Order: sequence, then structure tokens, then C-alpha cells
Amino acid sequence: MAHKKGVGSSKNGRESASQRLGIKIFGGQTVTAGNIIVRQRGNKHFPGSGVAQGKDDTLYALIDGTVNFHKGKFSKSVVSVIPFAEA
Repeated sequence: MAHKKGVGSSKNGRESASQRLGIKIFGGQTVTAGNIIVRQRGNKHFPGSGVAQGKDDTLYALIDGTVNFHKGKFSKSVVSVIPFAEA
């Protein structure tokens, strides 16, 4: 006979929901001001012109335009938004 109550299912309740990180709007696509472009932890991509970084490292558009991914200083990935007038 068992001397402890079987509690297998309650020991397995530690899985957390995924954080849904990654690129939300890819290069060449259009954005409006406030749209989230990249959700990330740390700086995998850096903000360029027309892009700002939130306190959770999320990159979002400040202006309407077209998203552009390019290499910046030290070959780091930079995300910019090119306004519609220039595109």
C-alpha cells in the first residue's frame, strides 16, 4: 500500500505561457506610428531613425512609413522607419 497520496499532476504545473517574442513587422512592410516592430529581450536589434525602444526592449514605430532593417556600427542590426515621402 502507498503511504503517500499520489500528486503527480499538481507537481507538473510549472509551465509558463510563451512570451511571443520576435519580429512582428518585417522589412519592406508599412507601419503606422505606435506599431510594434520587434519584441525582444535585450538588444538583438537596435532602434534607428523613426523607431524608439520601450522599457521591455520592444522596438516600435514613431512615424508612419516603411520598415528597414540594416547593419549599423560594428555590424549590429538596426531597425529604421523610412517616411512615405522619401520612399
